[in-house]
Amino acid sequence: MDTLNGYSRRWWKEAVVYQIYPRSFCDSNGDGIGDLRGVLSKLEHIKGLGVDVIWLSPHFDSPNADNGYDIRDYRAVMAEFGAMADFDALLCAIHTAGMKLIIDLVVNHSSDEHVWFAESRKGPDNPYRDYYIWRPGRGNEPPNNWTSIFLGPAWTREGDDWYLHLFASKQPDLNWENPKVRHEVHDLMRFWLDKGVDGFRMDVIPFISKDQEFKDLLADQCAKPQFAYTTGPKLHEYLQEMRREALAPYDTMTVGEAFGVTLDQTPLLIDERRGELDMIFQFDTVEIDRGADGRWKPWTLPELKRIFTRHEAALDKHCWPTVFFSNHDNPRVVSRYGDDSPQWRIKSAQVMATLLLTTKGTPFMYQGDEIGMTNFPFTAPEQFDDLWTKAAWREEVESGRTTSEAFLFNQNKVSRDHARTPMQWSDAPHGGFTSGTPWLAVNPDYVEVNARTSGALYDAFARLIALRHAEAALVYGDFRDRMPDHPHLFVYERTIDGKGFVVALNVSAEDQACDLPGDVVFSNYGDISPALRGWEARVCRL
Repeated sequence: MDTLNGYSRRWWKEAVVYQIYPRSFCDSNGDGIGDLRGVLSKLEHIKGLGVDVIWLSPHFDSPNADNGYDIRDYRAVMAEFGAMADFDALLCAIHTAGMKLIIDLVVNHSSDEHVWFAESRKGPDNPYRDYYIWRPGRGNEPPNNWTSIFLGPAWTREGDDWYLHLFASKQPDLNWENPKVRHEVHDLMRFWLDKGVDGFRMDVIPFISKDQEFKDLLADQCAKPQFAYTTGPKLHEYLQEMRREALAPYDTMTVGEAFGVTLDQTPLLIDERRGELDMIFQFDTVEIDRGADGRWKPWTLPELKRIFTRHEAALDKHCWPTVFFSNHDNPRVVSRYGDDSPQWRIKSAQVMATLLLTTKGTPFMYQGDEIGMTNFPFTAPEQFDDLWTKAAWREEVESGRTTSEAFLFNQNKVSRDHARTPMQWSDAPHGGFTSGTPWLAVNPDYVEVNARTSGALYDAFARLIALRHAEAALVYGDFRDRMPDHPHLFVYERTIDGKGFVVALNVSAEDQACDLPGDVVFSNYGDISPALRGWEARVCRL
């Protein structure tokens, strides 16, 4: 296999990925819900960025208890999104445009409306009973003290037994101990791979193995149970089997959502010699503003820089990282890491785009990043759609643990709904997303913030992606932070054998003195000054 700087060269290492949340991308038929034909109509917008891969969030048949992450039929398209013919047309158009498509694989759990669970809940003698995890309770109490990621107990009682759901009660966990379940998963993967999809983003994949003793969580585990749920004894056995049985015949890209996986555990999942996953989403960068209690906290630039340095040291040449600052589960980049004021929105979004596209790892951008979409200004609990937020309202406000004002302040920082508001294509009603009533309110800033007013940001993404494609050092180069303690400047090298680039980012609105090489290959300002100006990004050739 071809190598560079000690890394095996693979297409997915050199790719840039664009995530689409289809419900909120573009509505083609006026029902207020984005759909596959809407995605098809906007492929030129995506292709113009120069991205290589589209990641499509769940498009499967679902009752939408968790916006598609509760799948009722793994081989059918959600009716609101269209039909299988629409998926086939979209896949063909993506390939014709020279891009690839990966789709979500959600197999830790299914919907409680899946036929397997409908059969399973009929009783202990049903042949599908063992497709899910049923256990007797402790008297009138659940089998153990496990808690749902969406708050509350992870068990729901039906008759004399309880079923496990690490998320919502309408998302029962599949029993991976049952070889029939694993065979079903491998079969449905082959169904989509045979259609021509190019890989999978695997939802909470480290949760699939459960310790069959089902011991209580320790007191210190209860606050963040995800770290316990990722350590099931057969996880690596299952992933290696998946590679052999489903993935091996295909040239795929796999990326696992690894919520709860520590940096030390990461090589066990992605070391290419182990035959498990290609990459994972490691959550350090998107949890930088979360305290021990899960609530928002301020963060500093040196904290963020140390994450990149730790990853460089912990992952050797056999382990390939991802880099991302946004997705459907996180607030908007410019509101979280930048400055979303009118003065600095575009410049600070360009700084974050430069970081995304010039540091090490396969970059994942999210719809709306390229136009600088901002967080929604929530003012009331009924404006939220996310079931996680609704559960938190019940547990925190209705219980009297916190005030509604404190709750809204926190959710305006951390809510998943910020990323799920519809894409803002123009200053037309509802941002040009739909001719009907949108399923979730469009951010009221759409008149100023839309695809037609944010050309400078879109252009910066396109230029940076082209630069990354042209320069191997920006893909396979080593990373070194030149100024780890500077409170406002992030200055780092990407080099192969001493040759490559220095990237300088001013993560503030004030000018910062910085001595840099003179050969500037990218800047988000029209001229070059001695100092780095407010929210300036420069890439300089060494």
